[in-house]
Amino acid sequence: MTWPASSKKDAFGFEGKRVWVAGHNGMVGSALVRRLEWEDCEILKVPRHDLDLTRQSDTEDWMNAFRPDVVLVAAAKVGGIAANAAYPADFLYINALIAMNIMKAAADIGVEKLLWMGSSCIYPKFAAQPIDERALLSGPLEPTNEAYAIAKIAALKLAQAYALQHGMRSISVMPTNLYGQNDNFDPQGSHVIPAMVRKMHEAKTSGAGTVVVWGTGNPLREFMHVDDLADACCFLMKSHGHLPLTNVGSGQEISIRDLAYLVADIVGYRGEILFDEGKPDGAPRKLLNCPLLNDLGWKPKVDLRTGIVDLYARWRGLVDEPA
Repeated sequence: MTWPASSKKDAFGFEGKRVWVAGHNGMVGSALVRRLEWEDCEILKVPRHDLDLTRQSDTEDWMNAFRPDVVLVAAAKVGGIAANAAYPADFLYINALIAMNIMKAAADIGVEKLLWMGSSCIYPKFAAQPIDERALLSGPLEPTNEAYAIAKIAALKLAQAYALQHGMRSISVMPTNLYGQNDNFDPQGSHVIPAMVRKMHEAKTSGAGTVVVWGTGNPLREFMHVDDLADACCFLMKSHGHLPLTNVGSGQEISIRDLAYLVADIVGYRGEILFDEGKPDGAPRKLLNCPLLNDLGWKPKVDLRTGIVDLYARWRGLVDEPA
């Protein structure tokens, strides 16, 4: 995405600041770095092999040494339905530790502002649609990603607690389903869009007559390009001192069935698409209500087809042999 030049002029919350993007190598973290390059700030990054965020003393030592003014937390263990179902202990333990360690150290050194990246999976499986922030803790979670959701909820509550007890300003955002540059295409851990892109591409190149998609195809999902999320996060950091919980969505909703046909069309796969109804669907629908962003006039810039076309082109550049 090309950021508007005007975004450099009014960088409230960033101008002259040392801004640490925790998890800068991931899809969300790298998008935040790209967006912050348009701000008048110093971007701090630390390779994963140099800092284990699950270790409290290591996290405290690094933050004491580098003293960031602003912290954007994009570090997380993430994955699709299969990964969440297979490794619930890892998803709960690792994500909880990352949040607890960073927030504790941030409060101790007096970080001016912190952005916590949550997930729409924190909301109940059968929450009224579109999902309002008030739906939090109003019903049971979707079982396939319950462990991940619990870790995110705990971190959200911790950010609120640090605000109440220590006055630490924080913005907690709950993004919808994301995709985009630096997405994960690993078949064992990818989310639905990169998983479909890879599956359709491999079926096309191998000449397979059918592709199988998990579930009935009926669930409705909202998708947002990761560059739009990064822009929304910076927008909210500038416009608000503290937000205990706010949704960030695109309003671009589509059924899994229609998504499969869209991806097949973009990839150029012409075979049959089958839906395995024996596999889990997840929540029947997830559409976020985003009144704050809507009232402030912020809107996403990347439509779903354009975003997937770009994602596919970037991935092909990594996996295809040179002509």
